Amino acid sequence: MSFAIGVLEKATFGTHQKPKLRLPRGMEKTSEQYDSAAAECRGIFVGKMKDYGASWRIFRPSSITDQLFIKANRIRSLEEKGVSRVGEGIRPEYIGLVNYSVMELIQLEKGIAEEPDLNIDRSIGWYDEHVTAAKALMEKKNHDYGEAWRDMRVRSLTDMILVKIHRIKQMEDNRGQSDLSEGIDANLYDMINYAVFALIKMSD
Repeated sequence: MSFAIGVLEKATFGTHQKPKLRLPRGMEKTSEQYDSAAAECRGIFVGKMKDYGASWRIFRPSSITDQLFIKANRIRSLEEKGVSRVGEGIRPEYIGLVNYSVMELIQLEKGIAEEPDLNIDRSIGWYDEHVTAAKALMEKKNHDYGEAWRDMRVRSLTDMILVKIHRIKQMEDNRGQSDLSEGIDANLYDMINYAVFALIKMSD
């Protein structure tokens, strides 16, 4: 028997693949709903990339944080007042929270640009990488904490997002230094997931 055939037989028959673990039924539903909400956000991101290009690449991360604050604060204001004078509701703002959080993660990882420097395909590729990472984090936390977020009010998710934004602003003022284990990127991933949860709950 040749070496190559022996290796092939060992790889094929001498090892046993572990069966793919199935998510509990409730978490399977969450995964499907997460994908649906994330696809909605991605569609808006792609549409704006086609309209405006990668002009957001000029933003410094702190400027995006301020945009996140404006959106989250507007959601809270609408929740309290129940009326919008500009004709836009809460859902587009949550979508904006997802997309701006991904943009800031990209800026933190790739650095800022002096002018738009991305084509749409590369932008979408980077976008998808961070949303995939956010979903993986969600699944890990859901495994540990269960579906506790389903018993939360959307308003509580808004407040948690605002808390995260204030933490990021403080870390930015401290030039990214934190005495805790979580950095700016970890807070941004959490915000993506809270916003997606809110979108799911508003669709239920």
